[in-house]
Amino acid sequence: MQINVIPVTPFRQNCSVLWDPTTRAALVVDPGGDADVLLAFITRHNLTVEAILLTHGHLDHAGGVAPLCRGLEGVQPNRPVVIGPDEHDAFLLSSITEQARHFGLSGLENASVDRFTREGDVLNYAGRSLRVLHVPGHTPGHVVFVDDQARFAFVGDVLFQGSVGRTDFPYGDGPLLIRSIKDKLLPLLDTPGGDITFVPGHGGLSTLATERASNPFLQG
Repeated sequence: MQINVIPVTPFRQNCSVLWDPTTRAALVVDPGGDADVLLAFITRHNLTVEAILLTHGHLDHAGGVAPLCRGLEGVQPNRPVVIGPDEHDAFLLSSITEQARHFGLSGLENASVDRFTREGDVLNYAGRSLRVLHVPGHTPGHVVFVDDQARFAFVGDVLFQGSVGRTDFPYGDGPLLIRSIKDKLLPLLDTPGGDITFVPGHGGLSTLATERASNPFLQG
């Protein structure tokens, strides 16, 4: 398994490209924008994208889905776009263009999804098995993708180095976010294999053990 994290948009959101170095089968996680940069990377490394995964529906995580899909369509058609449960974040996906105008951004578009997931679903793409955890609070439908075997996770805007996701939106819920982290993510440390490294939506990588021990929002 190889992973490259590509910061996109002025928000410097971490878009991740994961691939099998033998088959070149790949996953793209949270393509928030700069689709031309992502397409160039995919072409340069001769990757075949099997799926596009979204942790949630915010513009900086999903705004590049439509142009990325158009760019791939001629050579790599029919890859699914996958997000969390029961269309919880559909209202965000359908208002990306409006949100982008508010921030003075261009090139971000509303996103369509092919598959909605539920807690405990396992996604098998690019030679990996990613388990879906529903971790709401930042958005209603936010999910985390966990590779139990590799002890690796894509956590979106749930958890960061020394911080947690914003909840000051009309649909945000701070207590729910903290409870979700403690109930869904931290117990992973007690499963076989030990600590888990994670890619957050912004900033550098960290581990669950580090955040459990020192993240001020998770103490007490």
